[in-house]
Amino acid sequence: MFTGIITGVGRITAAQPLGDSPQHGKRLTLQCPARYLDDVTLGDSIALNGACMTVTTLDMAQQQFTIDISAESLAKTAGLDAAGTVNLEKALRANDRLGGHLVSGHVDGVGRVTRFEQVGESWLLQILAPQSLAKYLAYKGSIVVNGVSLTVNRVDDLADGCQMSINLIPHTLHNTALGTLAVGSQVNLEVDLIARYVERMLSEAPRKPGI
Repeated sequence: MFTGIITGVGRITAAQPLGDSPQHGKRLTLQCPARYLDDVTLGDSIALNGACMTVTTLDMAQQQFTIDISAESLAKTAGLDAAGTVNLEKALRANDRLGGHLVSGHVDGVGRVTRFEQVGESWLLQILAPQSLAKYLAYKGSIVVNGVSLTVNRVDDLADGCQMSINLIPHTLHNTALGTLAVGSQVNLEVDLIARYVERMLSEAPRKPGI
């Protein structure tokens, strides 16, 4: 589990194919901020742009680690197939503060940035989400964008999807990789965990007694 509070900004420095067929994934090498890996061990979970991955090798001297990402995960996410900046979050510990909201690290869909511009001291970020996620998006509800826990300020249902508006304060831009986004950028989205359970409970057909 995670919280959507980014603990570091890293960079994918290499993306090595694990085979020569579409069924093969990639091995990613990531460069981390100084001392970021000091409390990390092999097998630990770290979310990369909101996608939970497993540490497979560690280079403490260079502050680098690798993960193996499957072809399925590459097909269901954005920004994890080539070199670039990524948001990092270590897995939640039992005694940690829950500063954002409960996040599983499983990407539900890929959205597209339709607007990203400064408004006053903050920035307006608008994202077109897949229609399949529309029922989970609500005014003042929670959404994870590239691993960052954010609050939805507006929801507009459109013919080609669901557009949400989000306000980003300068602190968020300075301490995450969201500042690198631009119109047309693809982003990983994870809807609120509680909303998924509520939807399941409401859609389940009544059961007969004793079954």
